[in-house]
Amino acid sequence: MQFHKYHALGNDYIVLNPADLGSQLTSSQIRLICHRNYGVGSDGILFGPFESSECDFAVRIFNPDGSEAEKSGNGLRIFSRYLWDRELVHERPFTILTAGGKVTSRVHRGGKKVTVDMGRVSFDSRQVPVEGPPREVINEPIVVDGQELRFCAATIGNPHCVILRDEISAGDAQKWGPLIERDPRFPNRTNVQFMKVLDRANIRIEIWERGAGYTLASGSSSSAAAAVAYRLGLCDSHIAVHMPGGKIEITVSSGFSVSMTGPVTRVADGIISDEMFNQTPSSSAGRKT
Repeated sequence: MQFHKYHALGNDYIVLNPADLGSQLTSSQIRLICHRNYGVGSDGILFGPFESSECDFAVRIFNPDGSEAEKSGNGLRIFSRYLWDRELVHERPFTILTAGGKVTSRVHRGGKKVTVDMGRVSFDSRQVPVEGPPREVINEPIVVDGQELRFCAATIGNPHCVILRDEISAGDAQKWGPLIERDPRFPNRTNVQFMKVLDRANIRIEIWERGAGYTLASGSSSSAAAAVAYRLGLCDSHIAVHMPGGKIEITVSSGFSVSMTGPVTRVADGIISDEMFNQTPSSSAGRKT
């Protein structure tokens, strides 16, 4: 099985082309491939390209726990770079269909930077979704491990819970993230961002990703957090989102459509041995991120 590995600010993905496999991926295969000890190791798998009647390309995005994600900003930048490296696209914009909707992407000269028009952010509880009456979910309370926090919910094709704090840390994301991800008010689970506003043009976030865990960087999380900062009037429309893995530039329009620009790094191409799939990892072996 041929694979191609890239990272976007430390958020790493493996691209698998269906034409190279001749079959669909199973959940157990996905978990093994993504495992840091028993497999190649990654934060997810990009399975594509597929043909699409709606877009130039289509891709499926899988989390390391085997579940399918609707959308990933870093994943889409990586997939765009993969298409560039295979000379399937050039510098003109092209469209990609995901389970979370259509996006437009453009690879900049040299291939190392990509801009993706991520779509429109909504705070509507019915779209995110969030349990309860129809409403915009803005500055609502949530009690986590005895601590009351305030959150805004947003979707950009996948669900997000943005928590505004005076100070943020990786420890808080790792402690509270998994509890918020599976809070019953989020029927589809949720991605979680802990956000600190630095000034009107800069925010900092720590990220817990649904189905992946603590993550160094995330494009969709950056998009959601920036949109929340703009919605709350704390930032202007051009926002630099700082994460442990690096920085993504976000532009939020008046209609809350989001454009994201960030780097992509090519890591490796290789072959996954069939032997890898004949193992059963110990249930006590945790996935390292």
